[in-house]
Amino acid sequence: MRRLPAWFRQDIPDETTLKIIHLFSEFGLNSVCQEARCPNITECFKNKEVTFMILGASCTRNCRFCAVDKSEGAVRPIDKDEPYRIAEVVKILGLSYVVITSVSRDDLPDGGAGQFVKTLELIHGLNKDIKIELLIPDFQGKISSVECILAAGPDVLAHNIETVRRLYAELRPKADYQLSLNILSKIKEINPRINTKSSIILGLGESREEVIGTMEDLKKHCCDILTLGQYLAPSVNHYPVKEFISIEQFQEYQDTGIRMGFKVVFSGPKVRSSYQAQELQKELSLCTI
Repeated sequence: MRRLPAWFRQDIPDETTLKIIHLFSEFGLNSVCQEARCPNITECFKNKEVTFMILGASCTRNCRFCAVDKSEGAVRPIDKDEPYRIAEVVKILGLSYVVITSVSRDDLPDGGAGQFVKTLELIHGLNKDIKIELLIPDFQGKISSVECILAAGPDVLAHNIETVRRLYAELRPKADYQLSLNILSKIKEINPRINTKSSIILGLGESREEVIGTMEDLKKHCCDILTLGQYLAPSVNHYPVKEFISIEQFQEYQDTGIRMGFKVVFSGPKVRSSYQAQELQKELSLCTI
């Protein structure tokens, strides 16, 4: 694939960025920012915007575009102390908005929902005014896990569709497009007041019509916030970039999403699911006043 466009150039890590990287290492925690090799890590960390990744660093899924390690055979048991360490880091950094995601843990009866809940409860134990966004896996469709998480009271509950239906078999063989849509609509069915969110990665070989169709599917399944960003292959061993989407095309998708009725749409080359999450939540709050 040709050279990266200029807008993917990264800043040199500053003192705050290096401090956060050291802090995660010191506390034995994972961030999806590091594990997924996010191009925005310096920008986000220097603004104290981090996404915690719980339940270990090995995923039971094998999505071809993802840099997170894939488990081969046995995976580690749940680290019951992890939520306490996350709460301590939240306190040290003085975070007012916390984003938490996880690897998929199909080996666990609840898919890891209990770990999400415990982490959320401990953070709210520090300060109930801290806003919390959870980015959850599909839990293999176990609604009891979704109910458990909703009962804990997150401010935003996200689940990523990732790509268009046609590419699922090739890129996400252990996931299911319709199941992901159903998870989003079930969240709203259980709690109509919760803010829902999803994300589409572009440049994997999808057509414009397929992207629009996926956006329409997400809207029909009660998604409030939509993000769209450019795929970057983490290594030569991952699925290759098929296309770099133009700035103009990203803007068209954003305009189209707003016309469709999404409350907030954030579309651009560097956009990721959790990118500027606090700002998007604030924008959504203004929409609902």
